[in-house]
Amino acid sequence: MQAILLTATGGPDVLVPNEVPTPRPGAGQVLVRSEAIPVLYPETMLRSGAFPIPLEKPFVFGTQAAGVIVELGDGVDPALLGQRVIVASDSFGTYAEFVCVPAESAVRIPDALSSIDAAALTMSGSVTVPLLAAAELTGTETVLIEAAATGIGGYLTQLAKEAGAARVIATAGGPEKAERAREFGADLVIDHLDPEWPARLRESLGGATIDVVFDSIGGESATALLDLMTPLTGRMLSYGFLSGAPAQVTAMDLIMRGLTLIGCSGPAWLAGVANSRAAALELAATGSITPLVDRVLPLDQAALAHQLLDQRAAKGTIVLQPR
Repeated sequence: MQAILLTATGGPDVLVPNEVPTPRPGAGQVLVRSEAIPVLYPETMLRSGAFPIPLEKPFVFGTQAAGVIVELGDGVDPALLGQRVIVASDSFGTYAEFVCVPAESAVRIPDALSSIDAAALTMSGSVTVPLLAAAELTGTETVLIEAAATGIGGYLTQLAKEAGAARVIATAGGPEKAERAREFGADLVIDHLDPEWPARLRESLGGATIDVVFDSIGGESATALLDLMTPLTGRMLSYGFLSGAPAQVTAMDLIMRGLTLIGCSGPAWLAGVANSRAAALELAATGSITPLVDRVLPLDQAALAHQLLDQRAAKGTIVLQPR
């Protein structure tokens, strides 16, 4: 079968197309014929070596895929055969025409949703659901959503008012993405490509404060936002670091302002994300959120997809399709 091997850590060119044997499902596993494979931002960090991978290279890369179950291992429910599903792999292997995964990782894709759309939204959508639950919005809050035109930020912006936000302030990079954030429901958009964007936000607030910050940028900008948040009840949900570093916020920073920082990471958090995949798919199937697909590329162009993500050129998820 056709697959993409991670041959080393480094730039996109370490992703190399090759022919490898088709895997066979073991006990408790299913074999999925891939129809759509999302290229995910965390995968670019794994590829680059930002996070260590305890596997000997080369190996088939990738962590998620959407497709049809075509073979079952021993002990798997026969009703799964022929089901269209989204799957996740903790041991990689999804940048391929076929992938073997534990049966319990397979989540059925609603009939109203294409495999491409399911692949595009599953990771970001399944993070969005627990983020909104953790925010505990009541219908009165002003919220700030960073990077609101793509990925998790795009889905948060689409759902925030339905989830209980009274006013949505967004950040986005450049005029085109700013317009997109407005289309998703943002009332005010700040360009975070401006290094002084927290100061621009302060001016726009005119003395008002922010109740909830969905922080995906991290770094020093997170610290700059603390004085713009509502004392005693303000809360920051930290789930990303597009700046290259997590939020540079200390316990004393929070204590002196009476603020709360909710860390959205770790094993328990990731388990909740995994359990939210079905809910995210259903939100898309019913039209509550629009899947954000940047483009569809052939599987053998995985390196190009990673290059586009490294350049921040994608406006949604890039999806790979096997031949």
